[in-house]
Amino acid sequence: MKVFTTGQVAKICKVAPRTVSKWFDSGRLKGYRIPGSQDRRIPREYLIKFLKEHGMPLGDLEDETLAKVLIVAQDQILIENLKREFSIEKAFRLAVATSGFDAGIQAESFHPDCVIADYSIGKMEAKQIVDNLRRNNEFSEIVLIGLFPDDGSTMSFDRSNLNETFKKPFDSSLLVERLRTLIGSKKELV
Repeated sequence: MKVFTTGQVAKICKVAPRTVSKWFDSGRLKGYRIPGSQDRRIPREYLIKFLKEHGMPLGDLEDETLAKVLIVAQDQILIENLKREFSIEKAFRLAVATSGFDAGIQAESFHPDCVIADYSIGKMEAKQIVDNLRRNNEFSEIVLIGLFPDDGSTMSFDRSNLNETFKKPFDSSLLVERLRTLIGSKKELV
């Protein structure tokens, strides 16, 4: 369990340490005192809850509490369905790319925890995106999801670099729940 000092919380909240002490002493910010001392400690989950309740930005904690998901697809209906499903869950932040080139740029700037690649953009292009991400050490821990078309063809797909696959059409809420499990094992999603 990660804990913060009042000074660390003050930095995160961009306020004076005394303000954090007042929040703590009034009971608005939960935590504990170190026995035999006046020092206060605020557990991470209490700080996040406090920040959310008071509409304050999460600052540096955002990377720890939000899972970043990059959707690589051209199908606007699919994109809108996923956006709608992810908006219900407050633990995710989304970005969309419509091509392999765009996906590469987005991956470098957005630093996603997960990439959902729709193989309908082209089997080779989607495979190249997945393979490139797996080869890059910076993205070695990324969760890769493949969405395969249900077009009746018997084409085989290389699934070796993917963590999970879904055949379209699929239940978006199932995908979100699966992501919560896969990413939640690496990050502390709230």
